[in-house]
Amino acid sequence: MPIQPGDAIPEVTLKHIDDGVHTIDTPTLFAHRKVVLFAVPGAFTPTCSERHLPGFVEHFDAFRERGVEVACMAVNDPFVMQAWGESQNVPQGLRMLSDGNGDFARALGLEMDASAYGMGVRSKRFALYAEDGVVSQLFVEAPGEFKVSSAEHVLASI
Repeated sequence: MPIQPGDAIPEVTLKHIDDGVHTIDTPTLFAHRKVVLFAVPGAFTPTCSERHLPGFVEHFDAFRERGVEVACMAVNDPFVMQAWGESQNVPQGLRMLSDGNGDFARALGLEMDASAYGMGVRSKRFALYAEDGVVSQLFVEAPGEFKVSSAEHVLASI
């Protein structure tokens, strides 16, 4: 069963690049702060690159003005996430997180099998808003859709 509002974020480690590859655990990422985490099925894929990530880049300052940190996650390696962030002009402070083996997607119950497309197990497209490590709101897209996890929708909902 997928994570629900009111549930604590499960403890998993993720990777990111900042002067080298670093590991961050989810308690460190989410504790004592407000965070929007949005997840995409894959870096450099069409909807993810043309609409999902660009929306959060465009509205990044609006989230920060509300005291909300923003993180993007995909089941890709940290080098791909870094290159994708650079190609999309991601502002400093918008974390590009690698869930390389899909451990976090699975722990959240939000993994999907994209083997038919040659992509293996990936994350569903979603966004969540958490305060101090507890999910307040969850926005999971139906397969093939991009509506509720958009930056605009999340910003209007929190």
